[in-house]
Amino acid sequence: MTDAPLVLGIETSCDETGVGIVRGHELLADAVASSVDEHARFGGVVPEVASRAHLEAMVPTIERACETAGIRPSDVDAIAVTSGPGLAGALLVGVAAAKALAIGLDKPLYGVNHLAAHVAVDQLEHGALPEPCVAMLVSGGHSSLLRVTDVTGADGGVDPMGATIDDAAGEAFDKVARLLGLPFPGGPHIDRAAREGSSVYVDFPRGLTSRRDLERHRFDFSFSGLKTAVARWVEARERSGEPVPVADVAASFQEAVCDVLVRKALDAASSEGIEDLLIGGGVAANSRLRHLAEERAAKLGIRVRVPRPGLCTDNGAMVAALGAEMVARGRTPSPLDLPADSSLPVTEVLV
Repeated sequence: MTDAPLVLGIETSCDETGVGIVRGHELLADAVASSVDEHARFGGVVPEVASRAHLEAMVPTIERACETAGIRPSDVDAIAVTSGPGLAGALLVGVAAAKALAIGLDKPLYGVNHLAAHVAVDQLEHGALPEPCVAMLVSGGHSSLLRVTDVTGADGGVDPMGATIDDAAGEAFDKVARLLGLPFPGGPHIDRAAREGSSVYVDFPRGLTSRRDLERHRFDFSFSGLKTAVARWVEARERSGEPVPVADVAASFQEAVCDVLVRKALDAASSEGIEDLLIGGGVAANSRLRHLAEERAAKLGIRVRVPRPGLCTDNGAMVAALGAEMVARGRTPSPLDLPADSSLPVTEVLV
C-alpha cells in the first residue's frame, strides 16, 4: 500500500508524550516518552508536571519516531494530533507542536478525538475495522461504550451508548492499588498481584447491575461504590489486627471490575445485533479482562478485537492511525486555529 497516506500523530492528553508514524494501516514508528515516574511519588498525575514533561520530550520524541520510520518530517502527507479530551495544559503542548509542524512543513492538520483514536489503533494490528462494531474504551479517565459505524465520525459515526457516571475503571484501579500499598499506576500491579490470589475471596459489589439500575443505566458504569467497598473491607481487617491478603483482595476487586465491563459490553453488542466488540484504552491491557471477554463472547458468537498491550495505553500511533483514516476517507482538515478541548465529546471525532 505505497499509495496509503503517511501520517505523523502526536498524543499528549495525559502523562505520555507519544509520536507515531503510520502508512495506511501499517505502523512504522511508535515513540513514547513517559513521565509516569515523576508522578508516582504523588500517587497520581500532576497536570503541571505532565505539561512540562511534554515540552521537554516533544522534539526528541518526534526525531526518534522519524529515525525509526526512516523518514524525514517533510515526507509525511499530514499531521494528526489529539485535540481532546484530556488535561488542558498537556493537550496545548501537543496541539501547539502539531500546528508548528503543519505550518512549517505546509501539511494539512487533523485535530482528532482521543477516544476515537483508541478505536482506530486496532487497525494497525487487525486490519480495517468492522463497521458497525461496539467499542468499549476503558482507561484512567473513561469507561465508555460506543456504537461505531464510521470511526472518522462522519454522519454520526461514533454514537455513545454508555459511560462512567463517577470513577472510571482505571481510576478505581489506581485508588485500590494505593489502599493495598501497591505502586502507581495501579492497573499493572493489581493485575500482577491478582494472579496469586483468589477472585472469589471477597464478593465485592457489581455497580449498576441491579434490575432498577439496569432500567436507567443499562450501559453505564460506576466504580465508586466498589472502590469504597474495598476501602471499608481493608479498614475492617486492619482494625481487627488481621493482615490484609493483598493478592486475594486484588483478584476479587479485579474480578468485580472485569465482570461488569464484559457483561455490559456484550449486552450492548447483543442488543444492537452487532457481532464485533473492540476493547481499547489502558485497562484493555488487563489480562483478566481480555480472557473474560473472549471466553464469554465466544459463547454468544461475538468476535473480540483487542490491540496488543503496548497499543492500548496512550500512544502517538493511535492518533496517526485515525489521522490516516481521515486522509483516506477525504475528511476536511482542521483549521490552524484548532483548539485544545479538555472536555471534547466523543461524538466530535474531527475538530
